Amino acid sequence: MTESRQSTGPDTGTFAPGHRPASPWPALWALVIGFFMILVDTTIVSVANPAIKTALDPNTNNLDNVVWVTSAYLLTYAVPLLITGRLGDRFGPKNIYLIGLALFTAASLWCGLSNSLEGLIAARAVQGLGAAFMTPQTMAVITRTFPPNRRGAAMGLWGATAGVATLVGPLVGGLLVDGFGWEWIFFVNIPVGVIAFVLAWRLVPKLATSPHRFDLLGVLLSAVAIFLLVFGLQEGEKYEWGVIWGPFSVWGMIIAGLVVMALFIVQQWRTRSEPLVPLALFRDRNFSASNIAIAAVGFTVTSMSLPLMFFLQTARGLTPTQAALLMIPTALLSGGLAPVAGRILDRVDPRLILIPGLLFVAGGLFWYASLVNMQTEIWMFLFPSALMGIGNAGMWGPLATTATRRLPVRQAGAGAGIYNTTRTIGSVIGSAAIAAFMQARLEANLPGASDASAGSITGGGALPDAVAEGFSAGMAQSILLPAFTILVALVAALFLRGAPSDAASASAPASAKAE
Repeated sequence: MTESRQSTGPDTGTFAPGHRPASPWPALWALVIGFFMILVDTTIVSVANPAIKTALDPNTNNLDNVVWVTSAYLLTYAVPLLITGRLGDRFGPKNIYLIGLALFTAASLWCGLSNSLEGLIAARAVQGLGAAFMTPQTMAVITRTFPPNRRGAAMGLWGATAGVATLVGPLVGGLLVDGFGWEWIFFVNIPVGVIAFVLAWRLVPKLATSPHRFDLLGVLLSAVAIFLLVFGLQEGEKYEWGVIWGPFSVWGMIIAGLVVMALFIVQQWRTRSEPLVPLALFRDRNFSASNIAIAAVGFTVTSMSLPLMFFLQTARGLTPTQAALLMIPTALLSGGLAPVAGRILDRVDPRLILIPGLLFVAGGLFWYASLVNMQTEIWMFLFPSALMGIGNAGMWGPLATTATRRLPVRQAGAGAGIYNTTRTIGSVIGSAAIAAFMQARLEANLPGASDASAGSITGGGALPDAVAEGFSAGMAQSILLPAFTILVALVAALFLRGAPSDAASASAPASAKAE
C-alpha cells in the first residue's frame, strides 16, 4: 500500500536537485504560450496564402508553389521531432525548449522581412526546425511532472491549446493580413516569443536527465523518406505525374520514399542499443491506435482550411478577415469545452469523449462541402464551424492523454517525439496532398485552368461568374479529402481501451514498465 501511494505522483527522479516546484501548473502555462505560437503558425498561413501568392508569386496559376510556404515549415518540423524528443531526455526539456524558442522567434523576423517566395520558404524551413525543438518538450513535461490521476486535466489544457491554435490561426491571420499585410503574421511572433522565453526561463523546472545514444542513421533514413514522399505528392500535379528531371519521376520519388521508410522501420527493429523509435512502445495498444488517429487528425486539420479559404476569398470575394471570422464558433467552442473535457477525462473511458468528437468533426467537414457553392448564404458557414468546435474539444486532449498514459518516465521524450512526429507527418502529407488534390479538381472542373492568364483564377479578387461555379465545385470536392481522412481516426479510436482504472495502472513505477 505504501508503494502504491508513493507512485501516484511523478517519479522521484524526475526533478533535478533543488528544482521541485510547488505546483506543475505554472510551468505548463509558460510552455503552452510557446506551443500555442508554433501551432498557430501551422495554420495561420492558410488564410494569408492568397495575399502571399499575389505579392510574391503573381505570374502563375499553379497553387503548388505557394503551398510550399506551409509544406517547408511542416517538413522541417516533422523530420527532427524524433531526435529532439530524445535531446530533451538527454539535456533537459527546459534547455531544448529555450533553444528552439529562440530559433523560432529569430526565423519569424526573417519570414516577415522576406521579399521573394523562395526566401520566405527558406525562412519557414528554419522556423519549422525551431518548432521541432520545442514541441516534444511540452508533452514530456506533462508526463514527468503530473501524477496520472491529474494528467487528464493537464492534457486537456494541452489539447485545448492544440485545437484552438490550429483554428485561431486563420482568424488572427485574416485580421493581420487585412490590417497590416501578410508580413505581420510573422512579425507578431516576436513579442510573443520574447515573453514566452522569459516565462519559461523563470517557471519551468530543471528535470533530471537520462543518458542516450543518438541513432543518426535512423534520423537520416527518416528524413530522406519523408522528403521523398512529400516532394512527390507536392509536385506531382505540376509535373503531370511524370518526369521531374532526367531519370527522376514523381512516381519514382514516391516509391523510393516508401522503400526508404520500410528500410527505416527494419533498421529500427534491428537496432538493439537505443533506436530512434523504440518500437516496444507500440506494444501498447493505446499508444499505437492513438498514433494512427493523430496522423489522420493532423492531415485533416492542416488540409481542411486551404480549399475553404480559397473558396471564400477567391470565389465569393470575402476579405481575409471576413473569411476568418467564419471560424469564430470553432475557436470559441473548442477553447471553452476542451478543458472541461480534460477534467472529465480523468474519470471516464476516453472513447466516450473522443468518438463523438471525431464524429462531429467529420460531420462538420461534410457539411462544409455541401455548402461550398455560389448560392449558399455566407452566414450558413457558421453552423458547421460550431459543430467543428464541439468536435475539436473532444478530440485533442483524449488522444494525447490516452497515448501517454502508460509512458515510462525515461521514455517520456521519445514517446512525445513519436506522437508529435506522427501528428506532424500527417500534417505534412495533408498539406502536400490537398495542394495536389485541389489542383486536380480545379483542372477537372475548369479544363485548362493552369494555362489561363496569371491571376485570373487563383488570385486577384473575386472570380468572374464564368469560372466561379467550376472553381467552387473543385474546392467543395477538395474538402471531401479531409472529411474522409478523419474517418480513419474514428476507426482507430474504436480500438482504444481505457477506463478510470487505467490511471491506477499507469502510476506503477517506471522501472516496471520500461520494456
